[in-house]
Amino acid sequence: MNQIRLLEPSFGDSIDNAFRRFLSPWNGELDNPALRMRIDVSETPQAYAIEADLPGVNKDDINVRIHGNMVQIDAEIRRESQKQSNGDKLLRSERYQGNVSRSFSLAQDVDESKVKAHYDKGVLSLELPKKAPQDYRKVTIQ
Repeated sequence: MNQIRLLEPSFGDSIDNAFRRFLSPWNGELDNPALRMRIDVSETPQAYAIEADLPGVNKDDINVRIHGNMVQIDAEIRRESQKQSNGDKLLRSERYQGNVSRSFSLAQDVDESKVKAHYDKGVLSLELPKKAPQDYRKVTIQ
């Protein structure tokens, strides 16, 4: 009788909860889609500062492109093949492998010749100096 009481809470749950427990080993794939690059953007009168989280990415696998006020950051996340020893086998892998990209526009053009980039401990830091506004030229109508 004591053993039945131990099982009663699971039988008393709703069917939805029982189904969720049954599928719990697979929830990671449903809850965690491909890696999304998270960024912080701040601004001073002279420049924009960007910090992008890119955990597990090698510096050589990051590509930053700037055109006017458009910024694009691409990265490839590579993983070494899983090496098992003593007959071990991989039961579950939730770490992401593949490409991630983020593009956005800023309010003012960037001076591409003065951009600085630094990558440390999974964080890409960009200093994007603003381009001096160009004076408009009045066109004479003939």
